[in-house]
Amino acid sequence: MKTIDIVGDNYFGEWNKTRTACRSVVIKDGKILLSYETKTDQWMLPGGGLEEGEDEKECVIRETTEETGYVIEPSECLLEIDEYYEDWKWINRYFFGEIKSETERNLTEREIEVGMEPRWKSVEDIIEIFSKHADYTDTDEMRRGMYLREYMALKELL
Repeated sequence: MKTIDIVGDNYFGEWNKTRTACRSVVIKDGKILLSYETKTDQWMLPGGGLEEGEDEKECVIRETTEETGYVIEPSECLLEIDEYYEDWKWINRYFFGEIKSETERNLTEREIEVGMEPRWKSVEDIIEIFSKHADYTDTDEMRRGMYLREYMALKELL
């Protein structure tokens, strides 16, 4: 498994906090499954934080199901992207997912507030959107970092 590091301009030089997240790459008919925030016009690969007592495959299945309503069968972890910002190390693990069934979504309050919904977008279109990460340098550091991470992940995995 390959690991890629992203070091933010605001990194303190050492970290004392970590968070691990597991993210899915689900492709069907040339389109990729995404979580889309309708109120912020923000795209992301489905996924989220690893909970205590949960293994990585359980996490990526749960997070993808909660956000999109699609239950997946994940691959082995294929890529890790480690991000360093301030005093944090954010570990992102990527899995391909195959859809097995559908169920109800289970969104957090924040996901409801931003109008999160599943969307399918062509691989080319989403890579184009994520490739514009630098456009957010002066306006939205969180989106800039997320789009850079997702762009690097898709370029590596596809």
